[in-house]
Amino acid sequence: MVSYDRLWETMKKKNTSQYRLIKYYGVSAGQIGRLKKNMYVSTHTIDMLCNILQCRVEDVMEITLDNLSSDEV
Repeated sequence: MVSYDRLWETMKKKNTSQYRLIKYYGVSAGQIGRLKKNMYVSTHTIDMLCNILQCRVEDVMEITLDNLSSDEV
């Protein structure tokens, strides 16, 4: 599962709003919506956010592995 909770924390630390991302950096409102719902976004979007916020990927997203049984591995 992908979680973008770290993005919102990083944005708060960097004093950057969703409005600023949309208005000044050209991030689409649709992408913001997808991030809010923890849906998948392109690596281009992740790269863009990291460059805007001057942070690492780990500061934007977290991936939690689903519990798989030994038969599924």
